[in-house]
This record gives sequence, C-alpha cells and structure tokens, in this order.
Amino acid sequence: MADELKGKTILLVDDDRDILLSMKTALAETGADIETVEDGESAVRKVLKSPPDLMVLDVMLPKRSGFLVLEKIRQKIKKTEPPRVIMVTGNPGTRHRVFAETLGVDMYLNKPFRIEKLVQGVKDLLIPEE
Repeated sequence: MADELKGKTILLVDDDRDILLSMKTALAETGADIETVEDGESAVRKVLKSPPDLMVLDVMLPKRSGFLVLEKIRQKIKKTEPPRVIMVTGNPGTRHRVFAETLGVDMYLNKPFRIEKLVQGVKDLLIPEE
C-alpha cells in the first residue's frame, strides 16, 4: 500500500552510495520522507537537529562507527523518544549483533539482505498494530 508511512521520516546512513540509492528507492513508495547521509558525524548532527522516526544505520562508517553514532544519540536524546533503529552490517559475526542489541537496536540485518525484508522491517516498526 503506497503512502502508508506518509508523515514519517526515515534517515538512511551508509557510506555505499549504491546501497543508499537501493534503500531510498525501495522505501520511497511507502510515502515516508527519506533522508540520507554517508558518514557517522553527519548522522549524529542530523539526528540531534531533527530526530527521524526511524534510522537505518550501517555499522562500518567513516568518521564515526554506527555503534558510536547510536551511543551518542542515546546519550543526548533522553527526554524525547529516540528513533527506532535498523542496523545493517557486512560483518557476519555474532559479537556485533549482541552489542547492537545491548544498545537497543530494533532490528539487525546482515549484508547482503533482501530489500523486501528491510521494507517490511521498517513498516513493522513504524505502523502501530491495531
């Protein structure tokens, strides 16, 4: 269903422009406002200035890792609800997954992932169950 996320904002954070474009294209039909950044420092600035409803966050980023981005955001945004987070990584190990879970990540995907799985995860996190 198109426009089911109208009024929601999603921030995509990845240093691979092809992955950013694929995610943005797939999520565009949901009606959400999609913003993108390519490094960790830009992600922190953007979230602290205007928190999105959801962030898709790569682990390995220039200037600040996804884990450090998440720690900084969680530290600074205490009074308001922090964005939901889907973390993505090319690292297949379980150590990163466990650490992500301790930081409160809502969903964790290993690259390469099916774009449909990401879109469904976004919908599951942003559309309240009735």
